[in-house]
Amino acid sequence: MASFVNALSRKKSMIDNEESKLARVLSLLDLTGLGVGSTLGLGVYVLAGAVAKTVAGPAVCISFLIAAIASAFAGLCYAEFAARVPKAGSAYVYSYVSVGEFVAYIIGWNLILEYVIGTASLARGLSNYVDALANYTMRNQLTEMYPIDVAFLAPYPDPLSFLFVIVVTVFLAIGVKESTTLNNVLTGLNLLTVITVIISGSLKADPKNWFIPKDQIPKNVENAGNGGFAPFGISGIMAGAAKCFFGFVGFDAIATTGEEARNPKKDIPLSIVISLVIIFCAYFGIAIVLTMMWPYYDQDADAPFPHVYDKVDWHVIKWIVTIGAIFALCTSLMGAMFPLPRVLYAMAKDGVLFTFLSQVNNKTKTPLIATIISGVLAGIMATVFDLQQLIDMMSIGTLLAYTIVGICVLILRYEDEKRYIAVSKLPNRPLQPKSFMSEFNSIFNLNMNKEPDSSTSAITKWTLTCYTITALIVCFSIKYANAYISFEYPFYLAVFIALVIVLVISLVIIGRQPVCNINLSFKVPWVPVIPCLSILINLYLMSELDLHTWIRFIIWLVMGFLIYFLYGITHSAERYRSITNVQTPSATVNLDNKNFVDVRNSDENVITKF
Repeated sequence: MASFVNALSRKKSMIDNEESKLARVLSLLDLTGLGVGSTLGLGVYVLAGAVAKTVAGPAVCISFLIAAIASAFAGLCYAEFAARVPKAGSAYVYSYVSVGEFVAYIIGWNLILEYVIGTASLARGLSNYVDALANYTMRNQLTEMYPIDVAFLAPYPDPLSFLFVIVVTVFLAIGVKESTTLNNVLTGLNLLTVITVIISGSLKADPKNWFIPKDQIPKNVENAGNGGFAPFGISGIMAGAAKCFFGFVGFDAIATTGEEARNPKKDIPLSIVISLVIIFCAYFGIAIVLTMMWPYYDQDADAPFPHVYDKVDWHVIKWIVTIGAIFALCTSLMGAMFPLPRVLYAMAKDGVLFTFLSQVNNKTKTPLIATIISGVLAGIMATVFDLQQLIDMMSIGTLLAYTIVGICVLILRYEDEKRYIAVSKLPNRPLQPKSFMSEFNSIFNLNMNKEPDSSTSAITKWTLTCYTITALIVCFSIKYANAYISFEYPFYLAVFIALVIVLVISLVIIGRQPVCNINLSFKVPWVPVIPCLSILINLYLMSELDLHTWIRFIIWLVMGFLIYFLYGITHSAERYRSITNVQTPSATVNLDNKNFVDVRNSDENVITKF
């Protein structure tokens, strides 16, 4: 049992001297284009109108702002990890380094779900957009000829979406530089389309559409709320933020390019921040002009821009924007699929997935087999699943990955940097029982320790565990028991207030611990506030997901567990390192102007000092 637990918690060394087989060709512009291209797709061309009409009204711009803040917190955490671990694999590698193999495998498996579903949903959305230009001829014909009478599948098979995925697969297989060059061109067209919408929409904007009284809303409109700027209230804005969060999913594709970026420790964090700023400005501007051009209750939830431009009799602009939207969806499709083979490559390279997925083609310098399998899998899902079903299945894996990244940032920021010093040479001292005041002083660091040690690191980890569990309870309480959080139920209100106090105290305890002053090209500011807020927001958004999403998620996890326990746990590269029990110098670390060589044995406990 001890060996089994150790196998689940074994960690990957942050320092890896193995030469990468992937080509380092991506510049800051390439990385920023990848982040913008993979994110600025369905969100800007579909989501803004749908959320405005059904959930938030004109306050959809505030919903995008809240979603942007939540995404920015996660993006900052990703940026710090990219500066720490410039390797392919994104959050999978990050969690492997700091938490352990089993948790890392779960994150990697969920990232596969995110990227497969993201690719399939964009392909299906692109197919729908093209079909709309032909008055839905394909949908009508295929529904009549090949109906799918299965409740959890699409009404008809969509071969066009499969074709789109295969074409993108071919471009990604040719070479990373060639595919990113095409991505940059399409992203440029995408941004031009967004600018065209914002400028043209501003000419037709009428601020009165933000403040339409309820008595002026037509009687035949079924769900228009109470009118005004926020017709569905604060709850509508927050529900809209949960939906708008989907529009920011994709920037983490940048973090999978650690072995293909020219200067990963600098360019990846910077490109993540630049991408999020560009994406937010686009969403915020689109949401404003769309709701000012035409009343929120009369928006088209499926294709808002063609509908609005028809209403204002700008048919030429309508076609320009529609064609631009098709190019934008092509860009997002390429950006969504780009990280998928990289995650498969990283996991297969570590042995937790089938090793043939880690093979890199000598000519293209890309993980060719992983790319082909990714394309076929995403194409099949795009063919048989409906767009809304795909979107619903996507969020949970992403949110869980963001949560784990936030946790990992805190673990490493408060880690004991003296773990490099020879623990085998340190004198053994008998453990002395501590008094209550001594424990209290240690927990809140009233001793004013300036450098982390094993004790402060342990306090941080236990407190972080308490914070995460409490945050999970608070979030689900707000979602499912909010009626009891009132003065009418004093006991439940008192329990909820106590849970919030535990969150605040946990945050204070973590903030009081000394941090590891390692030099990085980028660090998350305001630690531990920003990572803890990221964890809390992500858990709340997970609580907003419906039961069917959780059921699909559990089924996906069971499939992943079977692969891991039947294959991955015994084929792990870290397991082979422990079996061989070979000590190899991995790095020279400078602490207090003294050089140490980090040399680990099989259990990574004995470290020899030089």
